[in-house]
Amino acid sequence: MKLRLASWTAIITRHAGLLPLALAINVFSASPFESPAGMTSQNQIDDLVFARLQELKIAPAAVCSDAVFVRRVYLDVIGTVPTATECQQFILDPNKEKRRLLIDKLLARDEFADYFAMKWGDVLRIKAEFPINLWPNAAQSYHRWVHDAIRDNRPSDQFARDLLTASGSNFENPPVNFYRAMQNRTPSGIAQTVALTWLGERAEHWPSNDLANLSVFYANVGYKATAEWKEEIVYFNPAATNAGALNGAAVKGILPDGSTVKLAPEQDPRVIFANWLVKDPQFARNLANRAWAWLLGCGIVHDPDDFRTDNPPSNPKLLAFLAKEFTSSGYDFKRLCRLILNSKTYQLASVLPGHSPAAAVNFAFYPLRRLDAEVLIDAVDQITSTNEKYASAIPEPYTFIPDNLRSIALPDGSITSAFLELFGRPSRDTGLQSERNNHITAAQKLNLLNSSLMQKKIASSRMIDFQTSPGRTPADIVNGMYLGILSRFPTPEEQHAAQEYFKKYGTSRRLPSIDLAWALMNSTEFLYRH
Repeated sequence: MKLRLASWTAIITRHAGLLPLALAINVFSASPFESPAGMTSQNQIDDLVFARLQELKIAPAAVCSDAVFVRRVYLDVIGTVPTATECQQFILDPNKEKRRLLIDKLLARDEFADYFAMKWGDVLRIKAEFPINLWPNAAQSYHRWVHDAIRDNRPSDQFARDLLTASGSNFENPPVNFYRAMQNRTPSGIAQTVALTWLGERAEHWPSNDLANLSVFYANVGYKATAEWKEEIVYFNPAATNAGALNGAAVKGILPDGSTVKLAPEQDPRVIFANWLVKDPQFARNLANRAWAWLLGCGIVHDPDDFRTDNPPSNPKLLAFLAKEFTSSGYDFKRLCRLILNSKTYQLASVLPGHSPAAAVNFAFYPLRRLDAEVLIDAVDQITSTNEKYASAIPEPYTFIPDNLRSIALPDGSITSAFLELFGRPSRDTGLQSERNNHITAAQKLNLLNSSLMQKKIASSRMIDFQTSPGRTPADIVNGMYLGILSRFPTPEEQHAAQEYFKKYGTSRRLPSIDLAWALMNSTEFLYRH
């Protein structure tokens, strides 16, 4: 073992600027997936999670290694894998505050808005074609508005209120598309979409009276076409009689919490409901739960859009704490993400001896899950320095797809590719979380293993050209491949096995490098968040 470490240290020294021997041994003799760091609580999230685990007599996983953390947090915050240089710098950085600093850095990057606009695009059904039929110019305008709101960290209560109270042209006022992007535009249909999006509840399963009460607030939503092709006006229509306002008299509206309000004929009931919604505790619980599910793969209430009495939160105190923090911060979404990301709970390894269902739903470890279709193809393209080819089912002049546009930044759910379709990108027809399918299939495995497209991407990539450039040894190549693809250094055993494989090709470097890249990109470690 001493000889292996000495050899390994010599390899790393060339890349790390004379990395001290003691640090090299500390970094590379440990598990590539777990850290020896202690389980000290970082914030109240950890206090609540670990207390619950103690009640259930479940021991949490160890803290994840720096190599695992850097890849995980890049994927969860900006939907992008780190470069080899970014991984190396982070792994070798001795600063004890480096995880906190990296979180802050990633939350400030442009890709944060790209990635979470994609997340919200699924919920808000940002899609040009059937059955949503926003059409490309409206879909792209809607996406840009959502993207900019996330980039500017617009408070979530203001974000929701803007969407819920929007009126005017769906071309000129992008939030109006919230009402356009619905298959069912009846008062009942609108009410169901509002409940799903902002309360995380499936109102079609409510008692009929409750759904009817919420529908009253959307009975005055009017739609009308204009002379402009595909443009539509959404407006408050006080003449609608199904709101219950007869002879100019105010009627009673019943809110989901049972409280009542008066609805005067000249008042837009949507505004009254929006003002109530953003102050209701369920609004904060819903969005806090969505944020948790986006970052940890499983909601405290799971599915995150299925709050109901017979589907209680796995840790009610944790959900209440997150909702309270979210509300007290002024609905600061980035602050909520920062709180979760800095917790030890988020930073646990995905390896847990003796798995049990209770351990999974109580966050005793970080859950394994396959990369989203968009994130996976972006990772492949980044590593191979290639671009995906996209197509739109509606070939209008408004549909422009730059060659270098990443999948997480696609503004329209109708813009797609064969890869995205195969790997479970959601159709964005309903806004349900379950539309996205991240379960690996045989067809997906065969595509990654055997498709000529994948082989061409790898063989023609600048990564292979760089790794096989003059002066680079097999050890250098293996080191670079592991950092660039798996975001970590290879273990001594992996380095040895790879170098033995290179020996079979004599002085050739290109063919074994292509084979190594293909093997790593087909590994579970590459395909999954962990």
